[in-house]
Amino acid sequence: MFSIVLAVLCTLLITLIVANFVTGEKKIQASIKRLYPIRDTQFLRSMGMLLGPAILQGNRIRHYENGCEIFPAMLEAIRGARKTITFETYIYWSGRIGNEFAEALCERARAGVKVHLLLDWVGSISMDQALLAKMLDAGIECVRYHKPHWYNITRMNNRTHRKLLVIDGRIGFTGGVGIADHWQGNAESPAEWRDSHFSVEGPVAAEFQAVFLDNWMKAEGRVLHGGDYFPLLSPQGEKAAQMFSSSPSSGSESMHLMYLLSITAAQRSIRLSSSYFVPEALAIRALVKAARRGVRIQIIIPGEYIDAQSVRRASRARWGRLLAAGIEIYEYKPTMYHCKMLIVDDFMVSVGSTNFDNRSFRLNDEANLNVYDEAFALEMTEVFERDLKQSERVTLKKWRARSLVEKIWERSISFLASQM
Repeated sequence: MFSIVLAVLCTLLITLIVANFVTGEKKIQASIKRLYPIRDTQFLRSMGMLLGPAILQGNRIRHYENGCEIFPAMLEAIRGARKTITFETYIYWSGRIGNEFAEALCERARAGVKVHLLLDWVGSISMDQALLAKMLDAGIECVRYHKPHWYNITRMNNRTHRKLLVIDGRIGFTGGVGIADHWQGNAESPAEWRDSHFSVEGPVAAEFQAVFLDNWMKAEGRVLHGGDYFPLLSPQGEKAAQMFSSSPSSGSESMHLMYLLSITAAQRSIRLSSSYFVPEALAIRALVKAARRGVRIQIIIPGEYIDAQSVRRASRARWGRLLAAGIEIYEYKPTMYHCKMLIVDDFMVSVGSTNFDNRSFRLNDEANLNVYDEAFALEMTEVFERDLKQSERVTLKKWRARSLVEKIWERSISFLASQM
């Protein structure tokens, strides 16, 4: 009898693992054919019609660097809310900054602002329950995304990694930052992470709200609509932008395809910042092809300071073809590097929650702001160049000189890359 029960339990466990590790959708199997450059109107049509929401004109976009700029800007916007706050985040931990955000959200809720907080269950598991109870008592609607239940146990591996804050349907924030103390400061020590975040005002703010509501409806089963959430938005700037999103339940390959199309369309330069860089075969092929046709490719990733050493090892195992093709890989030295940015041909910039790995491309719910603007690309290139100066280049010779133990260990971990 015991052996039968054990066999049943083992079968159930294997079934759950397989269900969580395998997505139901078809994966892109072949390389993307290069048909047009990044500035071609056909590329923009493909990005706005084939893959994502419309590219909207008339937006103002601001960049905030590190917690010393990011958190004050977000908190100021929250404290200025008059009607609605919608907030979706992967990381929300207890601590000083978590308490400060909770206080601001609670104050607005008590003042009559409708506050909706969507937290990933895995990413917010370290949140103190008393803090969550405090927000609920203040009237904040708090929902945990994919909290394990018997009916959704097969979706535990699907997390919302999105970072979205929308104020009154008019101001949107996105980027890499989570609500936790190690994002505080100005990246001046290993205890202060390097990150970037962005605010948007203008028509594209409505797309921020729509992306938030996509997961709110999945988690809560209720639609938020009307003028408090979707007010009439007038132009606030001159930048063209779109809010791009992906999810295993509704197009898990769209973010992956967006990156592949952008790399394939590049003519001159690709600058990539990624906190977790574990490229799969198609991405490696696309990058190598771009390098061979003369595109200069520079990639900044974390160095010694990283919160997931297994990801760094899996990444290093895959650098051979990239380095041999002349692609420049740099490791950021001062602290954990959590930026996520793609700049192509000094024109297109993509920023948000997406890392350059299989987890972001196929397993997580992600959201990126795509901006098509030369001035903004120049501004972000200057940010990239500052980070580059604090990074060390990894040469092909140095990579090949790794010890045999390192190579074996990295290759072994690389087999788990589908979950990274």
